Amino acid sequence: MLFALLFFAFHAHAQNAAPDKPKVTRILFVLDASGSMMAPWEGQPRWEVAKRMLSKMVDSLNAYPNLELGLRVYGHQFPNSDKNCQDSRLEVPFAPRNAKAIKARLATLKAQGNTPITYSLEQSANDFPADKASRNVLLLITDGLESCAADPCKSSLALQRKHIFLKPFIIGIGAEKDFGRQLECLGQYYNAADVKTFRTVMDDVIAQTLSKTTVSVNLTDADGRPAESNVNMTFVNNVTEQPEYNYVHYRDAQNRADVLDIDALQSYDLVINTVPPVRQTNLAIRPGRANVLTFKTPQGTLWLQSPQLTPNPYGTVQAVVRTPAGATVASFPFGTRQKLLAGNYEVELLTLPRLTRRVSLKQGQELAVTYAAPGTLNITSDLKGYGSIYQLNNDESQTWIYTLPEGSSSKINLPIQPGAYRLVFRTKTSNGSKFTDVRNFSIRSGQTTSVAIFGK
Repeated sequence: MLFALLFFAFHAHAQNAAPDKPKVTRILFVLDASGSMMAPWEGQPRWEVAKRMLSKMVDSLNAYPNLELGLRVYGHQFPNSDKNCQDSRLEVPFAPRNAKAIKARLATLKAQGNTPITYSLEQSANDFPADKASRNVLLLITDGLESCAADPCKSSLALQRKHIFLKPFIIGIGAEKDFGRQLECLGQYYNAADVKTFRTVMDDVIAQTLSKTTVSVNLTDADGRPAESNVNMTFVNNVTEQPEYNYVHYRDAQNRADVLDIDALQSYDLVINTVPPVRQTNLAIRPGRANVLTFKTPQGTLWLQSPQLTPNPYGTVQAVVRTPAGATVASFPFGTRQKLLAGNYEVELLTLPRLTRRVSLKQGQELAVTYAAPGTLNITSDLKGYGSIYQLNNDESQTWIYTLPEGSSSKINLPIQPGAYRLVFRTKTSNGSKFTDVRNFSIRSGQTTSVAIFGK
């Protein structure tokens, strides 16, 4: 019964599970009807060209299954002289096969007013139905910049992070050269400087929205051979910074990586969760294509091999792996094998004293790291006091490794690596530093060394 419940819970929350029915795609057209849209464009007002092209587009989309369209217009209800910054309205709500309604409404509208882009974006959040399974797409068609002292880029990013809509499309019509620089932060910007380009851009946007896109990820060794697999991969939305897809990489018997469906309306970073991870930013994914991405992720295996000593006085020893620059990669217990990217590492063994090993791991190699079996230091004393243990180095210097428990008078047993050491101790009752007791001693593997402390 418990297994069944666990299985159901896993299945219910599977991020990449195929939906029971196809997702609904909703495209909200946000159309600029400000006064500047009446400016001539190749012999016609921009407004008339935009309406005609949009009408043709919705006609071509009318028969698509699982597709709903909506129309929001701004700048059409008040003259420009009013400077109205809330002149925006959802003229046609979402519905399937509603091209007729959109065309009919377009025919009645006139361009005359202000350019409240930010307000329109914020209001669009209420236009999309509360359906987390849908793909919400926003297509802004404009010939001008925000005119209401607001920040449309900030609003667009906030709405994307709330999953109100995916990364928007912005088509700048009749635009000047620098126009797009101020709008490309909203989403994917297109400059339709002429009517022909406008038609091509609109077709391209719809193709991106409705075409199937796939990705295959090849993980290779240092020479580009398909040698790696079974690695966790995360496609991260680089706008919302949230994971969109989690996969464990798979390669078939013919060494081919499998094909993954992906929504090309979002932009991604790919995190290949090797140790350390590999992150590729802004994946070059072409919508409507079978994309093949290749990354070098050569790996070897670090074997943290415990010494042959039972029982081990240390218990379980941890090892901290760092890059040559000092960045911590991970921590693993001895007795395990761990895959790492091929490269140079510093492995710190949390023995007493701590040991450092510099290793160079190669593709396909299993590299063992171990440490000498410890001995045991037995300190006997019935006097409370203060003290430390130092390691004696070959150059006759000393390195602190341990501070005795303050005021302890009980028997102390410490597992320590073989070597030469020094105990420095002063009793709590002594009335001067000159009464400090200094004892040198040696530790041998598997043996106990006793040091007795007496008062002076």
